[in-house]
Amino acid sequence: MFKVPTAVQIRVTLQEIEPPIWRRLIVPRTFHLGELHQVIQAAFGWWDYHLHEFQIGGLSFSDPDLVKPEFEGDPRVYDERDVQLLDFSRGDDINFVYVYDFGDDWHHLVEFEQLLVVEPAPRVARCVDGARARPPEDVGGPHGYAEFLESLADRRHPEHADYKRWVGGHFDPEWFDLKLCDRDVRRALTPNRPIRLKQPRPRRLRSTLAHNT
Repeated sequence: MFKVPTAVQIRVTLQEIEPPIWRRLIVPRTFHLGELHQVIQAAFGWWDYHLHEFQIGGLSFSDPDLVKPEFEGDPRVYDERDVQLLDFSRGDDINFVYVYDFGDDWHHLVEFEQLLVVEPAPRVARCVDGARARPPEDVGGPHGYAEFLESLADRRHPEHADYKRWVGGHFDPEWFDLKLCDRDVRRALTPNRPIRLKQPRPRRLRSTLAHNT
């Protein structure tokens, strides 16, 4: 007997950065785009301090209370809460772009990989895979991130000390903790969800710092 899919598996990849930074998510099909926005924020550890939009089929979807056309004749912004994931009838060959921070302009490619029958129907999203840490907030977009990594890798770089202090003393671009990310994603819709402002330090590094103090 045919069972109606209750979730969709999605891959979200941060564009213009190599090697790729990505997350694989299982999201309830009843979620609307506004809730998907919260899930993506949690999956990448973004702070949700900036504006965002979904670009789908030449149309813009966002929070209409925050993103409004500035001038007469500007493209209309549609309410992201009016579109549910189940409105996309297929589970494959569907992709669109999620943009976060209109200054740094982080473009995320959202790809539907497959529809899933999860019983009972899920009420929260999950992260099941991924790779690499997302760039620091306000680093200046893909170009600024490249300069940031270059300065961190070279102790003789004139901005090395300032960048290291700015990022909290530690940043590993290869860092990804699936267990931690999944926990964050499961709590994505929780009111006032805790936001991790700095990347966790490796246990060995924490132990060394504690021993030296």
